Amino acid sequence: MNTPFQNAMEQLKKAGEIMKLTEEQFARLSHPDRVIEVSIPVLMDSGETQIFIGYRAQYNNVLGPYKGGIRYHWGVTYDEVKALSFWMTIKCAALGLPLGGGKGGVIVDPKKLSKHELEQLSRGYVQKLWRYLGSDIDVPAPDVYTNGEIMGWMRDEFEKCSGKKDPGVITGKPVSEGGSEVREYATAQGGVYCVEELSEKKGFIPENTTIAVQGFGNAGSYMAEILSQKGYRIVAVSDSKGGVYAPEGINIATLKEYKRTHGSVANFPDTQHISNEELLQLPVDILIPAALESVITAENAEKITARTILELANGPTTPEADEILSKKGIVIVPDVLANAGGVTVSCFEWQQNITGEHWTAEVVLSKLETAMKHAFGDIWNTSEEYHISLRKAAFVRAIKQITDKM
Repeated sequence: MNTPFQNAMEQLKKAGEIMKLTEEQFARLSHPDRVIEVSIPVLMDSGETQIFIGYRAQYNNVLGPYKGGIRYHWGVTYDEVKALSFWMTIKCAALGLPLGGGKGGVIVDPKKLSKHELEQLSRGYVQKLWRYLGSDIDVPAPDVYTNGEIMGWMRDEFEKCSGKKDPGVITGKPVSEGGSEVREYATAQGGVYCVEELSEKKGFIPENTTIAVQGFGNAGSYMAEILSQKGYRIVAVSDSKGGVYAPEGINIATLKEYKRTHGSVANFPDTQHISNEELLQLPVDILIPAALESVITAENAEKITARTILELANGPTTPEADEILSKKGIVIVPDVLANAGGVTVSCFEWQQNITGEHWTAEVVLSKLETAMKHAFGDIWNTSEEYHISLRKAAFVRAIKQITDKM
């Protein structure tokens, strides 16, 4: 199986062929500007010092400062952060944001750390990298297993190390510390605007539209909740411990409360138990993978019966699966568009910090809706113009922005 970065380069190659990129353009887009690896010593509560390995990939900054999250996960690899920083470059360009692409990660199981150890790790990461960060250089944000509190520690540490105030150095901060309204559910909200546009294009009526959501973390749970409030029928949901299915629809507000008290959606009353794999194969109108990358592969793509797929996770579909699904006529709204609500509101936070403003939730939602629906329309039109998939169209639009600037 390909690595995430090999998958990313496959996507670049396909878009490059459509656009007839020169060898030089392709070469420049095939390599990150830099990937930094650091070792972070942390004094643990036990009194021993443990070394953690961290990365920051800075892929391309021709459109603006590098931008991208920092994840704390035991599965973080050099290859993965490189791939994710490439996708962030494409995502920012596809949305027309004045930002480049970056990504960071630390190899750690954050659930095994105390709060004090987590803070030491977060500050240690910035101590090693602060010279490469700044609101005009590289602007990190939260990602898997990181949050506003961690971003607050990182910003504080950056200002200590650099000796200057720079509220825009990190986004996804608590609102009280310069964070933006809406940031907590921005990824999901952006995805919801894409579902609305997709429904319009495909003639889906909310109450008759069945949706399955794989992954009930921050993005997936908010997405399910907002869509159900808008009348869509969420028939299946899963998390790392398993899934639940009810053809007549699931009460998402009750399910959220159940997960909060039981730690998982599995065994939610009056539903059928299903595996994550089974959820992917349900005959729904919209399948939303909202968990980890590479869950839809050449092995299971033939069994997928959803009419459309909206990728809320990063890289959930491998290039081989992409080809199979395209041949089956399944429309895929790609991750670089579908989950771009998070980085778009991060961009708004950065802009607010730089200008010293604070926008209301209504202003942020209005700007987000405009940005997402405009990008969706442009990418849909590009796809029809070139007779290509929405993913290829998003890449074509993004790469055009980047190569024009280069």
